Amino acid sequence: MTRVLLLSTTTGYQIRSFGEAAGALGVRLVIGSDRCDRLEDPWWDGAIPMRFHDTDASVDAVTTAWQGPPPSGVIAVGDRPTVLAARLAAAFGLPGNPVDAAEASRDKQASRRAFAAAGLLTPPWQVFPTTQDPSAVRAIEYPAVIKPLALSGSRGVIRVDGEDALVAAFHRIRHLLRAPDVAIQRDGLHDFVLVESYVPGREYAIEGVLSGGTLTVFAIFDKPDPLDGPFFEETIYVTPSRAATGVQRAMIDAVAAAARALGLTHGPVHAECRVNERGVYVLEVAARPIGGLCSRAVRLEGPGRIAMTLEDVLLRHAIGEGIDQCRPAARASGVMMIPIPRRGVFRGVTGVDRARDVPGVEDVRITAKPDALLVPLPEGRSYLGFIFVSAETPARVEEALREAHAQLNFVIERELMLVDEK
Repeated sequence: MTRVLLLSTTTGYQIRSFGEAAGALGVRLVIGSDRCDRLEDPWWDGAIPMRFHDTDASVDAVTTAWQGPPPSGVIAVGDRPTVLAARLAAAFGLPGNPVDAAEASRDKQASRRAFAAAGLLTPPWQVFPTTQDPSAVRAIEYPAVIKPLALSGSRGVIRVDGEDALVAAFHRIRHLLRAPDVAIQRDGLHDFVLVESYVPGREYAIEGVLSGGTLTVFAIFDKPDPLDGPFFEETIYVTPSRAATGVQRAMIDAVAAAARALGLTHGPVHAECRVNERGVYVLEVAARPIGGLCSRAVRLEGPGRIAMTLEDVLLRHAIGEGIDQCRPAARASGVMMIPIPRRGVFRGVTGVDRARDVPGVEDVRITAKPDALLVPLPEGRSYLGFIFVSAETPARVEEALREAHAQLNFVIERELMLVDEK
């Protein structure tokens, strides 16, 4: 049986989606994840335990555990496994990204250097070590944005409009980068922060795949909610884009050029860009697909207009099948990543059935667990859940997402703080 190696964190939402797609395609999925290697297969899925921060040991773990013919392909889900995916593709003699390109794609400083060298629009930027005296940190111009070099999902990204705000944000991000869930990643990129000029404009996301360095685009997502700061919590994605045809073409060309600048050649890409009167600013090109459950908003059609998921197409691409006839579906679609309104303990939600009854709504998934502590951006890394909509037009998709969200009422209690009475 054809096998594909999927690298993902233990909490990755997409493992199940890839599993369903693999079953339908007749492909065996072998998972490599950052789980404990001292427990004997705690999830009963035959996954290979590894440590994404130690690529040498992880490559050895996979190649030692692998039995029989090599995999037909390697797919990384999430930013952290992308470098390991490149290493393993090379070890098995498979198509993949060069290791240095994968490394550059998840390093915001390296990406900025590559984009600027390729002549792409790039904001002025500087990098500071987290050990820097915060009072000595300066921006080239204001407003500015300060962000970690390697965290994703807008985590730790803060707009600042002056020196006092920059110093306060630097303290805040430094504290975040020392948090246990970040420190455990043992990533040297977390020892630095990037300060760059704020780029105004509308923001978009582009989903696609590279084959021999050629970009095939599956979706351009509009982000209709303003992302002006001070934090940059993404909420609504809608496709197809309502941007002018020329703007869409310019975005695709810029993302393709950015991928070439990084040296990426093979596999999924998820790109973010901003567009203003000067043109297209590529913010990032990640060597992995869109994260979490959001992939359900990418609707594709294969030969005979058969419905396909993003995971279907990426698996076919990984095993070398042609995807030339895969096209975006005719109907518009979208997702809302339900934002966390405030810090507190999640007690429950009402109105889910009313939200599901909104015309066009296909599903409402509440992923927050009862009694869990909710932490909003910039420190947080999750959402309350997801709303999925399909409709005839992008405008109706956006309307349905907002209408469904308005039906939901989340009960969030204030976090109890223990007081030392000594």
